[in-house]
Amino acid sequence: MLSLPNILTLSRILAVPILVFLLWPGTKDLGIQPLPLDYAFAFVLYCLMGITDYFDGYLARAQGTVSKLGVFLDPIADKIMVAAVILMLVFTRDVDGWNVIAALIILLREMIVSGLREFLAGLQISVPVSQLAKWKTTFQIVSLGGIILAGALPDWGLLKQAALALLWIAAILTMITGWDYLRVGIKHMD
Repeated sequence: MLSLPNILTLSRILAVPILVFLLWPGTKDLGIQPLPLDYAFAFVLYCLMGITDYFDGYLARAQGTVSKLGVFLDPIADKIMVAAVILMLVFTRDVDGWNVIAALIILLREMIVSGLREFLAGLQISVPVSQLAKWKTTFQIVSLGGIILAGALPDWGLLKQAALALLWIAAILTMITGWDYLRVGIKHMD
């Protein structure tokens, strides 16, 4: 149960409060934005979390130590990380205006698909992760990382705009893959 891949997955979950702390706004005198240095530390931690996301699955398969705990925790760790970052970036207004809709689409889809997977599991129906869903996750992680990095590099305005464009691409992929999962689920509902 405490294999290296599972420890990496658990470390990702345990790192989320630290990430939230780093993205928490500074004093009232400084406004609602964290300091650029806080964003830089948050970006480094976020990248480490992303690396562990890759390596936990890779090591589990390579070592033949894929476990039920790992299969259960890995997608939860991803969703916790993405949801926490989205909430903090909206709170600090790094994601604002119409861009909040893209963030909301991502959050709502994650909740709906999680509930749908739980429902289908009760019927002993497994819905495999599609290649498009993996791309969706990649766009989510890269876009959110870009927005965090843009906070560390406030003079690079184009970086934030590019990251927000990627967030919209992630939202579109999120809707497509969410619909794919919903279509499968609807077939099994009365």
